Amino acid sequence: MSALARDPDPPPPVVSLTGVAKSFGAVRALRDAKLDLHAGEAHALVGENGAGKSTLIKVLAGVHRPDAGTVELDGRPVAFADTAAAIDAGIAVIYQEPALFGDLTVAENLFIGRQPKGRFGLIDRAVMNREAAALFARLGVHVDPDRPAKGLSIADQQLVEIAKALSRRARVLVMDEPTAALSGVEVERLFGVVRSLREDGAAVLFISHRFDEVEALCQRVTVMRDGAHVSTDLLADVTVEELVRRMVGRELGAMFPKQVVEPGPVVLEVEGLTREGLCRDVSFTVRAGEIVALAGLVGAGRSEVVQAVFGIEARDAGQVRVGGRGLPSGNPRAAMRAGVALVPEDRRGQGLLLDLSIMRNATITRRNRLSRFGFLVGGAERRAARDWSARLNVKYGRLQDPAGTLSGGNQQKVVLAKWLATDPKVLVVDEPTRGIDVGTKAEVHRLLSALAADGVAVLMVSSELLEVLGMADRVLVMREGRIAGELGRAEATEEAVMRLATGQEAAA
Repeated sequence: MSALARDPDPPPPVVSLTGVAKSFGAVRALRDAKLDLHAGEAHALVGENGAGKSTLIKVLAGVHRPDAGTVELDGRPVAFADTAAAIDAGIAVIYQEPALFGDLTVAENLFIGRQPKGRFGLIDRAVMNREAAALFARLGVHVDPDRPAKGLSIADQQLVEIAKALSRRARVLVMDEPTAALSGVEVERLFGVVRSLREDGAAVLFISHRFDEVEALCQRVTVMRDGAHVSTDLLADVTVEELVRRMVGRELGAMFPKQVVEPGPVVLEVEGLTREGLCRDVSFTVRAGEIVALAGLVGAGRSEVVQAVFGIEARDAGQVRVGGRGLPSGNPRAAMRAGVALVPEDRRGQGLLLDLSIMRNATITRRNRLSRFGFLVGGAERRAARDWSARLNVKYGRLQDPAGTLSGGNQQKVVLAKWLATDPKVLVVDEPTRGIDVGTKAEVHRLLSALAADGVAVLMVSSELLEVLGMADRVLVMREGRIAGELGRAEATEEAVMRLATGQEAAA
């Protein structure tokens, strides 16, 4: 990693967690976890999904009380009874998807429960809006205080949460995967805000799976594994390869274990696919044993194409054929009967029923096969769920636990298990490794490669160029809703893909 400013003797930590343990039933989420956060410093927290990062954050935020260990604030032990106590102590958490009240204005969300009052005890909206505008000005961004929160982008919602933390004089800012749903421009704006807060003396804890972001923002990094502290270092003193090894507890090996497969016959044919205003005249094929990637910038139309292929959205023109037989437009059931499976980009919103059990989610696509006389057989369902969980190495407490209790990487494995259980001919995966750790990414990559080796036609959408280059036999680059060009595996480079994605191929 690049050299960063060194401070071998930092001031005493603002917040210190030592020997923290937390269990949920038989599951030990934390054991001997520790973390020090210093004023004026951004500190990265990394680890595989399930390493205990989220639980540690919730202990710090007052959501959970530790079973053992200590939490100290300015050198004094504290025990947060709830989140309000942590907020009062100056600890603010910015989640990946903030929970604002959509029907309230931005300013009302900022000051909810503590609105400035005027004469007769009425809310003084003018003062509230003025104070909100001043907070955003201090952050160097513009968000209209008087507009409803509903409809704000994720990036602007996060800025509202940061402004709220600022209004409460927060000294510790915890950011949990804040960039997962942001564009490159939005990430840069967010980082500018965080840097200014850090320079003003805030202690920042940054949780991310993206090492380039960690390097761009942070000075120290702590690695967790299996609920415990592994190491804390200055970023200048450690390499990405060493961090990865510590995270997974073993040599990671190749991140992209692509097997060489001789492609078979064409399985999926897309011809002239059009969705007005989203994608136009898109044509391509995917052969058995082949991984074809749709690459391009955010908004290029990649997800819209795969949604139309699977039938989630109707197409306005064009044909989709599987094994030479046409699929009707806007009919996911027909696509499933033809052997098409879709792992969607939004696993929580579209891929899982979070309140249902892990077992039910993993087997929901096979309910007819697991039923007798119209009744679901519990033993068969458990065996099927246990079998697929073992095949994909899903880490869980009990199969009866809600799917929402799983880490992000394990949720993605359950979504994959659900669809692989259908024995698909075509597997469509939209952002298969977004928001999951490097160890689980490697497992997902191995799985996709093995499926292709078994003759499955894989169509993959990914915003990670290294993933595209590492896994794809062919790369179809989209720009403004159209296929801008096709690259074979041997000729696909970051530069070649970006030239096509940005319309600069003529200058190559």
